[in-house]
Amino acid sequence: SSGINAEWPLRPGDYDERILPSIVDEVLKSVVAKYDASELITQRDAVSNSVADDLTRRAETFGIFLDDISITHLSFGAEFARAVESKQVAQQEAERSRYYVEKAEFEKAATIMSAEGDAEAAKMLSKAFDKVGDSLIELRKMEAAEEIAANLAGSRNVVYLPKDKGMLLNLPA
Repeated sequence: SSGINAEWPLRPGDYDERILPSIVDEVLKSVVAKYDASELITQRDAVSNSVADDLTRRAETFGIFLDDISITHLSFGAEFARAVESKQVAQQEAERSRYYVEKAEFEKAATIMSAEGDAEAAKMLSKAFDKVGDSLIELRKMEAAEEIAANLAGSRNVVYLPKDKGMLLNLPA
C-alpha cells in the first residue's frame, strides 16, 4: 500500500470518494458476470457472499479492512425484469408442453396395451369356440335371457299373457 500512496497521495476523503466506489464497481461487475440473469435473483445469497468475499480481498490490497458488507438494494431495469419474466413464462410453457407430450405417450402406450389385450382375448375366444363349438354361444344366450327375465320380473309394468290365447281385445289366435 505504500507504493500506491507514493504514486497517488490520498487525502482523507479519497477512500470514500475514489477508492471504495471504484473497487465496488469492479467487484460487482466481476461477480455479476459469473451468473446468468435468473441466477442473480434465485441465488441472491450466493451472489451476496461472493461480492462480500471478493470486495474484502480487493479492499485489503489498498489497506482497507472491511468488517461488514451488506447489499441493501439490488434492482434491475424494466427491460431486465421483462426478460426474466419472459424466460420464466417460456420455461413454464416448455414444461407444460413436455407434460402434454408425456401424457400423450402414456395414453398411446395404454391404447396399444389395451388393443393387444383385446387381440389376445379374441384369440382365446376363437380357440374356445373351436374346442366347444356353438355351445358357448348358446350358454351366453341363455345367461342373457335369464338376466333379462330377472329384470322384467322385478318390473311392475310387465304383464304375462299366454302365447296361444288371443286375450288382447278378443282377437283370434
